[in-house]
Amino acid sequence: MPSRHETELLAGSGLAERPAIIAQSDGRGDWQPRADALLTDSAELLELLSLDAALLPAAEAAALAFPLKVPRSYVARMAPGQLDDPLLRQVLGQAPELDTVQGYSEDPLAEQAFTPVPGILHKYHGRVLLLATGACAIHCRYCFRRHFPYQSHVPDSQRLRQALDWLAGREDVTEVILSGGDPLSLSDRRLRELLAELVTLPHLRRLRIHTRLPVVMPERVSEGLLSIIGACPQPMALVLHINHADELDGAVGDVLERMRAAGAVLLNQAVLLRGVNDTVEAQCRLSERVYEYGVLPYYLHQLDAVAGASHFAVPESEALALHRAMQARLPGYLVPRLVQERPHALSKTWLLGDVDDRAP
Repeated sequence: MPSRHETELLAGSGLAERPAIIAQSDGRGDWQPRADALLTDSAELLELLSLDAALLPAAEAAALAFPLKVPRSYVARMAPGQLDDPLLRQVLGQAPELDTVQGYSEDPLAEQAFTPVPGILHKYHGRVLLLATGACAIHCRYCFRRHFPYQSHVPDSQRLRQALDWLAGREDVTEVILSGGDPLSLSDRRLRELLAELVTLPHLRRLRIHTRLPVVMPERVSEGLLSIIGACPQPMALVLHINHADELDGAVGDVLERMRAAGAVLLNQAVLLRGVNDTVEAQCRLSERVYEYGVLPYYLHQLDAVAGASHFAVPESEALALHRAMQARLPGYLVPRLVQERPHALSKTWLLGDVDDRAP
């Protein structure tokens, strides 16, 4: 028999009467992005930020391989006239993206080897990724899935049914991680429908959503989304992706507070990026800033070796030195684990350096 929270999710989705993937709109003011909310033209981005038009050919060439996409509210946080702005560097295409670099590939984590059914990535014991959508509000130039063949993996109704049936038969899976793209690119209605299916799995103990949208586009956090979080019977963690303290402003802080009040646990994972956050000062400021907003630093990732992102790489020795300096300056709960995801490993690899270098 469904719990009260399950009943709320099911009632909101239409699945209480009909256990299907597609349901009627719930009429709760479903979130929809504005047509003009995203900037997709490199020339316009450079003009808005008063940057040299000589940068345009490289930006447009890079955008042919991986299109520019960035929320206008995120652009508004960038400093005009500053090519080295840490937010701009994450989204503006550059000439090095077109270089062929040994060791960098289109599938750096060999994810397609871990797909038992379309839409499911099963690499680690007890938990799986469900690729809920290929859509995202922002194209980060270092994205490890920038070449991912979403058309073959993101589930349509039939594939989603297959993925959910697979999950129903895997009692060893106790945690589902919604990923993408960005799962919060889904409408409130579709997200509610999906969670309503998942919470009926008796062996599911935890839900996790990996998302960048509340940070780059805080207007996404609608009342409908907050009600979905509050109605979820399983503990829900929202793993945010914040790379720099400048990404946080009052609007972002407000929605983070509201998501916490709705019952979500907020964690942050960042990627160590050359020219963006590769200093002790930037990392310490990031950890302190996210904690001020009720978010716990979780992971600091070494860059995944995806083709087109080699110019963001920080050598491991440099990353370890930076991490040790963070340990010397911050309390332990503000120091994220320095990790790297490696193909075919059974978990994230913690980068700790020599035993003598480890913090007590």
